[in-house]
Amino acid sequence: MDYWSGLDTLVSTHRLVIDRPKGSRHKGYRDAVAPFDYGYLEGTVSGDGAGVDVWVGSLKGGSVAGVICTVDLLKGDVETKLLVGCTDEEAETVLQCHNVGQQHAIIVKRPA
Repeated sequence: MDYWSGLDTLVSTHRLVIDRPKGSRHKGYRDAVAPFDYGYLEGTVSGDGAGVDVWVGSLKGGSVAGVICTVDLLKGDVETKLLVGCTDEEAETVLQCHNVGQQHAIIVKRPA
């Protein structure tokens, strides 16, 4: 099993909880509006101690299309967020959301 298959397995074996539906505002950053559904995988643990973060795009099937790696200088943390079912355009939109203010990000796309 490779990295990407491992991520697919993680997604398929844990319940996805959407706690910020598309169009909703972030509780800590009121100007930030979610362009897509955003949530976490229940029963998982990420670097911040909470569940693994997930952005959900429009593609059916639920495979992991890539990951967004972020650094937030205000919070002093680094996180990885999964892009599930995201098109290239959706992934770029998410990336733009994470490159504002004191937050910076890169995207690692799943090889074709």
